[in-house]
Amino acid sequence: GLTPKVHFMVDALGNALKFIVGPGNESDINKAKSLIQDIRNAAIMGDKGYDSDDLRSTIKNQNCEPVIPGRSNRIVPIEHDKELYKARHLIEFFFAKIKNFRRIFSRFDKSLRNYASFLAFAGAILWLR
Repeated sequence: GLTPKVHFMVDALGNALKFIVGPGNESDINKAKSLIQDIRNAAIMGDKGYDSDDLRSTIKNQNCEPVIPGRSNRIVPIEHDKELYKARHLIEFFFAKIKNFRRIFSRFDKSLRNYASFLAFAGAILWLR
C-alpha cells in the first residue's frame, strides 16, 4: 500500500545497517525479530512499541541486553538502563536525515521494490557523509 512502515537498525554511530519495509497498519513488534536475528553481544534498543516479553527473551537468548522501556499499562514494571537508552536518539536523528530526501518523505515510488531500493541508496549516502 501507500502507507509503509519502515523499520531501520542503526549502529552506535547512527549509520544504517539493515531495514525492513512493512505495511503501515502493522505493529512494530511484528518485524522486530527478523530485524535483529543476526545480532549478538550488543545492547538492543527500542521504544515502547517494541515492549514484549517474547522479544526480550529472544534478545537475551542472543546474548544481548534489551534496552526497551515498558509500556505504561504493564502490571510489573520493566527495568532498563536509562543512561544507555539516551543513545536511542541516533535512530530518531537517522529518520530526520532520511526525510531530507524528497523521494522518501513524499513516497514518489509506487512499487515497494523501487521504494526499498531508494531507502538503501539514501542509507548509503548518509553512511558516506
